Amino acid sequence: QVQLVESGGGLVQAGGSLRLSCAASGRTFSSYAMGWFRQAPGKEREFVGAISWSGGTTYYADSVKGRFTISRDNAKNTMYLQMSSLKPEDTAVYYCAAAPSIATLAQGGYWGQGTQVTVSS
Repeated sequence: QVQLVESGGGLVQAGGSLRLSCAASGRTFSSYAMGWFRQAPGKEREFVGAISWSGGTTYYADSVKGRFTISRDNAKNTMYLQMSSLKPEDTAVYYCAAAPSIATLAQGGYWGQGTQVTVSS
């Protein structure tokens, strides 16, 4: 069992930065791939990025590549999403997810409750 809690969301102006955190409970955190997804009002949830259990491999959606960075600290059971050069279209509820592999993040595993990110123009 893994429980996930996101934090760090808020209101920021376009061009600004935010860092989201996803704190996980459970002794098996380091064995799970982790990822970030987001859902804007009226839209389906979309993939933002993912990181392997070791942190050695990361993937990003084209829409955030070069602006967002995912990292994890297995000693602290925490994953991070550093967001820079934020745009109004980044406004969404951001969710973290954990699964045995990156390929299964969207379909299964564990989800947090989400944290709101609002980017004003």
